[in-house]
Amino acid sequence: MTQYIIRRLLYSLPLLMGVNILTFVLFFVVNSPDDMARMQLGQKHVTEQAIANWKQQHGYDVPLLWNDSAQGGGKITDTVFYQKSVGLFLFRFGVSDSGRNIGADIKERAWPSLAVALPTLMIGLLVNICFALMMVLFRNSYISKDGVYAAGQSGAGAALEHAGIVLCVILMSISSLFYIIGGQFVIGKVLRLVPISGYDDGMAAVKFLILPVLIGVFSGIGSGTRWYRTLFLEEVGKDYVRTARAKGLSETQTLFRHVLPNAMIPILTGVVVVLPLLFMGSLIMESFFSIPGLGSYTIDAINSQDFAIVRAMVFLGSVLYVIGLLLTDISYTLVDPRVRLS
Repeated sequence: MTQYIIRRLLYSLPLLMGVNILTFVLFFVVNSPDDMARMQLGQKHVTEQAIANWKQQHGYDVPLLWNDSAQGGGKITDTVFYQKSVGLFLFRFGVSDSGRNIGADIKERAWPSLAVALPTLMIGLLVNICFALMMVLFRNSYISKDGVYAAGQSGAGAALEHAGIVLCVILMSISSLFYIIGGQFVIGKVLRLVPISGYDDGMAAVKFLILPVLIGVFSGIGSGTRWYRTLFLEEVGKDYVRTARAKGLSETQTLFRHVLPNAMIPILTGVVVVLPLLFMGSLIMESFFSIPGLGSYTIDAINSQDFAIVRAMVFLGSVLYVIGLLLTDISYTLVDPRVRLS
């Protein structure tokens, strides 16, 4: 396994380099250093001298990708790309175009992002799996007119599984912005149970996290439940489930003892990949709730055209995604002894 991990990490280096170069090129296609200087200086009429001074102060007074001047002698080290991108591989994020320490900002803002993302992931995972198991358990079941549960009967009444699928589709069809705005209005403004937006340090932050976590869980019920239901239904039709039933196990025992453990590999695929990306925060959620996390940090950098922050966040997201894929492969060996990494 050690050789496999080392090989995967070596494979990721060209990928990260490609992402770094692509981000660099795309950004400067949109904005040149002169445009960035005019935007950062914030003046309608900026002199050429002011632009030159800003570029010199922020390290944009050298060529972007290749220095073929007489003084540069064809050196790549005397370029904006080398000076501002190579350090990312050592997690030296440097200083933003507005003068902020990017590394310190990431360390400070990662905790609010985790405070929102981790509870949302854990609670949402538990709720979605429970609802999916209930839909699988009550498939072919109906509620009769007198309210009596009837398994395997097709009399008058609504099929529980079909009703659950319709509800999931409805929840999936609604935009997440509707849940955010509706939750803020009903829970925050009308009922006044929690603050609409904001953030605080320590335990005082709990009251600000309840609403975004609740909305995040609720907005993901539709898609999550349908996904896990599909996984469980695929396992239910296999031979080992029929054997368990033949041995006298109830449907509930079969689901929890056999179906759920055997469906862990696809579940881990979705969960472990998401875990590293939790550090990046939610762009929409943090912006609407004024949470000072990495998501709102990225949005602010995009709005202000701060290339240094955008470059650092894209690179960090790429690194975390590669780590997530590696953790996914390792997790397969933990839940299924038949899997071997080579």
